Amino acid sequence: MIIHVVSVGESLWQIANRYAVNMNSIVQLNGLPDPNRLLVGQSLLIPKPGTSHIIKYGDTLWSISQQYGVTIQAIVQSNQLTNPNVLYPGTKLFIPAITHIVSPGETLAQIARRYRTTVQRIMEENQIDNPNLIYPGTVLVIPRAKPTIEVNAYTYQTNDAAIATLNEIGHLLTYFSPFAYMIREDGTLQQMNDKPMVDTAISKNITPMLSITNFTSTQAGSNLANVILANPALREKLINNAIQIMDTKGYKVLNIDFENVLPADRENYNQFLQLAVDRLHPKGYLVSTALAPKVSATQGGLLYEAHDYEAHGRIADFVVLMTYEWGYRKGPPQAISPINQMRRVVEYALTVMPAEKIFLGFQIYARDWLLPHIQGQEAETFSPQEAISRAVKYGAAIQYDTTAQSPFFRYVDEQGRGHEVWFEDARSAQAKFDMVKQYNLRGVSYWALGYPYPQNWALLNDNFTIKK
Repeated sequence: MIIHVVSVGESLWQIANRYAVNMNSIVQLNGLPDPNRLLVGQSLLIPKPGTSHIIKYGDTLWSISQQYGVTIQAIVQSNQLTNPNVLYPGTKLFIPAITHIVSPGETLAQIARRYRTTVQRIMEENQIDNPNLIYPGTVLVIPRAKPTIEVNAYTYQTNDAAIATLNEIGHLLTYFSPFAYMIREDGTLQQMNDKPMVDTAISKNITPMLSITNFTSTQAGSNLANVILANPALREKLINNAIQIMDTKGYKVLNIDFENVLPADRENYNQFLQLAVDRLHPKGYLVSTALAPKVSATQGGLLYEAHDYEAHGRIADFVVLMTYEWGYRKGPPQAISPINQMRRVVEYALTVMPAEKIFLGFQIYARDWLLPHIQGQEAETFSPQEAISRAVKYGAAIQYDTTAQSPFFRYVDEQGRGHEVWFEDARSAQAKFDMVKQYNLRGVSYWALGYPYPQNWALLNDNFTIKK
């Protein structure tokens, strides 16, 4: 898969010819709203076998060729390098696919063993329906080894909408987490009508994760959390009620998302987590938590102080880092998930917990702020697909913040009002996936399903094998 950024004057026909791929395949892969109206700066996924490599200090063509299992000559030819001995850090190279020409008598099983892959992966990569019908001389693309990760997705969709989403991208999910069961002051949980979507998840070999929380869009939940966490009897009662729902509906993981917890309740929260683990592990259930994006143990603020990264990393089976919402809907316009800020959170987390317990949070929506920004004025939230449609409508050029690794654009509406939109595209998704690989994290956690973003799911599948 290649990421192409549209230049001035480029047409879809020219881009398709450049990469020798079908125009319709580009349209479908990217969900283009109008194939005849591409935007300068717009990123497109190109369904061409191969991958890309960002040159790092110390890289040589030999080391890169060894890393990807291709010849130096293939890299030189694919990138039309005039001087193979001169590589500039930060430059992107296209790495061609590994190919194999079928010999007489060869089987897919033999070829798969030779390249240490599976018959199924070769069939998927080459769109082969019958593994017994391959012919001498056929050129097969050999899939490269991909890291295996787990993927979670939260949703606050209706049952019908969630089921439709699971039918579309459920093969890319390990966990599915309807958001959320609200805790009550008496230790009970507010019920959800989630059985149809949970049953659908189970039927697709997706593990349902029960999310419990103390806050809503209008209530911070600090006092509610205190009532429960400060009372051992209510802590026990809440765990009992969570287990009853898990037993009844088929949930296998408990996800505790307590936010705005009072700093004085920090140790109470840790004790609650230990109680949850002590009660759930004997039943074969896992316990996870959602953590505010801290960059140090001493970071102040109601959102952060009671979230003890070291304790959560030690007690819970895994944690979800909520690495999003820098571009808050009621704050000034900026990237929602800037990669430089996400990296600070991950690097701090890695000082107190193992990488195999960390999910990187990834928000999959866009925001549109009115300009000039007035404090408290709320931005509009919608999908990355809507962001592109809006840019097309107003003829906006897409810009890209290389520090935040995030695209944005500005436009003027029919009333003459200025707008600034920050969203996600193929480049920003790939930057996040590269960070997961760099730090060998357990996986990715999406907030939240219901926002169409086809480039993300195509890249997720291209970068990783998803554990079920």
